[in-house]
Amino acid sequence: MTDERIRLQKYLAECGIASRRKSEELISMGKVKVNGVKAQIGDKVDPKKDIVSVDGRKVVKETKKHYIMLHKPRGYITTMSDEMDRKCVAQLVSKIDARVYPIGRLDRESEGLLLFTNDGEFANAMTHPTKHVPKTYRVTVRPDITEEQITKMMTGMMIEGRKTMPADVRIISKEPNRVVVEIIICEGRNRQIRKMCEELGLDVARLKRTAVGSVRLGMLPQGKWRELTNDEIKSLMSAASMNKRNGV
Repeated sequence: MTDERIRLQKYLAECGIASRRKSEELISMGKVKVNGVKAQIGDKVDPKKDIVSVDGRKVVKETKKHYIMLHKPRGYITTMSDEMDRKCVAQLVSKIDARVYPIGRLDRESEGLLLFTNDGEFANAMTHPTKHVPKTYRVTVRPDITEEQITKMMTGMMIEGRKTMPADVRIISKEPNRVVVEIIICEGRNRQIRKMCEELGLDVARLKRTAVGSVRLGMLPQGKWRELTNDEIKSLMSAASMNKRNGV
């Protein structure tokens, strides 16, 4: 007999609750139950038979997939709820007629392109460590940036005991005590660009994500969102697949 069970975190992601990684956090926090029993990491479920709940609410699998681009403003945290009553991105996508969640994150003081979905496989393709989908940032640093500092970013540098993958860096504009650079990275490490700049002695005055893969933020106003086009979805999935094959 075929085992119809799948890992609980995978099922939660497929149902649009959260990414697999975030779903594991929800399980660890005791927020998830299977048939009324508190779930554990490693549990499997049969979607046709088991009843899964999160915070007491029954999980129902979404039938329509959503792929959203939000222009996140500064001052919002990347979470769908916050016990400290801080502004969170959930408030900006509340009118979407489905339960979507952010793919990756932008820290509170960063802004720009943030993707949302209720498609667990798509979210996994965008965030899995083997995929390396490039992300483009426009970063304003002070007081200046040297060729040596740029070279360190481009060849990889040590932060928190691990070397970063090489980044693409180019100067966009220079003014007294202010330089705007474009930085493209292929990793999703927490606050990576800020930590790289801190390690180099650079003060980040502004950080804005302008693109994920070939999908660009464009003229989308701050605080607004739109659905991705089919071509944009395909290009992101293609980028994830290509970079995994090439070992980028």
